[in-house]
Amino acid sequence: MLWRRVLLSKYFKRPSGLDLTWTCLLSPANDRKQEIRQHRFSAVAALPIVHHPAYSKPQLPDGHRFPMGVFQRVHDLLIEDQVIQASQVHVPAGIATDDQLHMVHEKDFVARFSNGTLNEAEVRRIGFGEVTRHPDLIERTKAEVAGTLLTAELALQHGLACNTAGGTHHAFPSFGSGFCILNDLAVTAKVLLHRKAVDRILILDLDVHQGDGTAFIFRDRKDVFTLSMHAANNFPARKQKSTLDVPLPDGMEDDDYLRTVAEVVSGVLQDFRPDLVLYDAGVDPHADDKLGRLKLTDNGLMRREMQVLDSVMAAGIPIAGNIGGGYHPDLTVLARRHCLLHRAAAQMFVDHKL
Repeated sequence: MLWRRVLLSKYFKRPSGLDLTWTCLLSPANDRKQEIRQHRFSAVAALPIVHHPAYSKPQLPDGHRFPMGVFQRVHDLLIEDQVIQASQVHVPAGIATDDQLHMVHEKDFVARFSNGTLNEAEVRRIGFGEVTRHPDLIERTKAEVAGTLLTAELALQHGLACNTAGGTHHAFPSFGSGFCILNDLAVTAKVLLHRKAVDRILILDLDVHQGDGTAFIFRDRKDVFTLSMHAANNFPARKQKSTLDVPLPDGMEDDDYLRTVAEVVSGVLQDFRPDLVLYDAGVDPHADDKLGRLKLTDNGLMRREMQVLDSVMAAGIPIAGNIGGGYHPDLTVLARRHCLLHRAAAQMFVDHKL
């Protein structure tokens, strides 16, 4: 194995103030893996992006902490800033089916959510209040699952794809929690494994909160590796056991965080050898996040995205990016933070010649 310094500023038109230098662990076999990947993936002109107009359709009460409008704002900013063109956007043909949802969630829970009849305790645990029972939120939740599945399908076809939503990792088989109702990552993994599209999936969760629902769902599976790197003292109070948990101390800053990501991710990729990575790229580790406890900067988040995408793609593994959590009262500030994933992915798509 060898370490190399990768300086991307020479070929990446960076957002103002971002330093795009990071350390990446590369294998001597990478050149051969890149040759294999070029034959394995179907060529496409530009990075596939998945978006559904229902992502931001529900209307939450004024002052609600969940940023429902940010998903449409991410989509719009990507086009306004010319990170992508409208022709790159893929829209799911429909919403997730009951058969797909039942691979993870109990039938009674799916039925009562779909009918708008969850009880008060269940609604309170989810966090959306009465809006949980509204048809717009029901449609939005199922559209998000469909979007995450489509993102993964496109990644398998082209090597890389990104969603403008996704990452509902707190949803359990029989209940929702923490603004998550249906677990899109888990449903996507189970659908693809059922189809035999893949044999092994890594769910890489870098949201600041532990992916407790995902960890519970796959607690007895050997073909799904759940990796959660999160603030140790943050929600949920009662953690589940992931395949690998990496609890982080409060106040961790960019350099220490990125060194930890590099070490952990490279080790898992080499040992587990997944056929697909489902990436939850939550931006709530940011220092300004309302629900985070870490101290990453915009620069640190951008370096993280470049580091993760490059490491996975250099290993010849397709990766599907989902934006995960993030909380800030200014939706434009938050959306630009989420867009760092898509900016990094657009450049990696070019650099890896997909």
